[in-house]
Amino acid sequence: MLLFPLFNRFEAIYPSKMTVAEYLAEQLCKIGVRYVFGIPGGPSIPYIEAFRSAGIEFILTSNEAAAGIMADVSARLTGIPGVCHATFGPGATNISTATGGALLDRSPVIVLTSEIDERMLHRTTQMNIDHQRLFSPLTKGTFRLTPHNAAGIIEDAIRLCTEEYPGPVHIGLPSDLANSPVGPDSAIGSAHEKEAIRNDTGKIISMLGNSASPLLAIGLTAARSGVEEKLASFLENKKIPVVLTPMAKGLIPESHQCYAGVLFHALSDYFDELLEKTDLIIGLGYDPVEYNYESWTRQLPLVHFNTVKTDLPESESVARYIGPPGEWFDILNKNLPASLLVNSSVLDSVRDEMASVFNGFTSHFGPVTALKVIMDELPGNAIITADVGSHLHLIGQYWKTSGRRNLIMTNGWSGMGFGLPAALAANLIHPDTTSVCVTGDGGFLMMAGEIITARRYNLPVITVVFADGELNLIRLKQSWQNIPPHGSVLYAGDLFESDTFLGIKVLTADNEEKMRQAIKIALSMNKPVIINARIDPEDYKWLVVRR
Repeated sequence: MLLFPLFNRFEAIYPSKMTVAEYLAEQLCKIGVRYVFGIPGGPSIPYIEAFRSAGIEFILTSNEAAAGIMADVSARLTGIPGVCHATFGPGATNISTATGGALLDRSPVIVLTSEIDERMLHRTTQMNIDHQRLFSPLTKGTFRLTPHNAAGIIEDAIRLCTEEYPGPVHIGLPSDLANSPVGPDSAIGSAHEKEAIRNDTGKIISMLGNSASPLLAIGLTAARSGVEEKLASFLENKKIPVVLTPMAKGLIPESHQCYAGVLFHALSDYFDELLEKTDLIIGLGYDPVEYNYESWTRQLPLVHFNTVKTDLPESESVARYIGPPGEWFDILNKNLPASLLVNSSVLDSVRDEMASVFNGFTSHFGPVTALKVIMDELPGNAIITADVGSHLHLIGQYWKTSGRRNLIMTNGWSGMGFGLPAALAANLIHPDTTSVCVTGDGGFLMMAGEIITARRYNLPVITVVFADGELNLIRLKQSWQNIPPHGSVLYAGDLFESDTFLGIKVLTADNEEKMRQAIKIALSMNKPVIINARIDPEDYKWLVVRR
């Protein structure tokens, strides 16, 4: 469902002699877009001016991939499509990385790229590649604008990127198009036929009625659909153990009596004890893009609720229901027997064991201690963005959200470098809220140029770099195969060897006391700051689950 009104169809057909650039800017502004992220090229200058005139700020980034990530995260936080821009060729290929992220992390994003004009489109010429072929496998749709199709394509792109699953749509802007008048005969975008759904309702009712000890697995679709209140009410009446996928973390507090933990992340093999007592998995808005069912469910019977059809393995023990979240809860409330938490002792044991293990790693300055200090010192409403790497496996399990949806990560795409631009976007959207990026040194190095973006717009983001000098997750996987570390060492000595980086203050911490002090100083500065947390990576060897 769209969270904003589409523009009037009469305006779409008769856009009052506006240029394409003016018309695009006006329609984006009407749906609530306030930022376009990217790097300009010569042909994009009229668009940037049209955005400015319409009240949309163009946020200059250091890398187009960062622009796409910022558009992705702004869409997650507002429900309004994020918009990003890149120029021909290398700009387009750079932004394609983040486009794939929006596709597999299910974010509504409009990707704009300059394209060669019609005269040179099929000639050998500088920076010229086929953008439609480039973006086709990475988007829900890719279009090339003309004066006569502009209104229809813009409407189609807005609708398409927000439909389930939400995702990116690419629009190519020929280099000679911006100042052309929008044609009065612009076609309205074509309707997309939806596949007929055949739900296994009877089978589901039978499976629910026969279950004595179900387990609820809640995923990305449920989190994106905002089911918190329905879920809390449901769990009051049907006390069932709950596991979450990483991007659903925060849907219920970690202190909730039904909470077990997060699949796939640190210590998740402790759930095996709970699975042994389970007779039915109920997937609620579970998106296998995060973690396939068959990787952990032990072929237990499965009832899968989602908003779109999912490519599950065919099996007599699997039943599917496709529909809106309200219908999921109606079926569950009517057909699951009222129950006490039948596996409460097992659930308590799992949670207590996991907590005990984590606490055992707080006697030295490793990632667990560093995370504990960050949790202790940050305000409760802080937004945390987590980059990809071994530290993400710890954050996903150990971090306490207290039921707030304030932990932002990538899991469907899992691209390193996500954390820093994600934190910048979070600060732009919520300027009165503390935004903190937790990243490894590998992910930081991929997007280090965005420190200048933070400085340029004075975004007081705290960037915590877990510096251990290596690509630890790769090193772990090498050790699991009895292969010595090779190609995973990033540097020798200290990462920064300075108290500033690109003009931004660097605070170094190599023990708990210094880390606590660094966080306090960073919170008091009201400007961008980097914390160089020189951790012992040994924790990861014991906490990251081998899969």
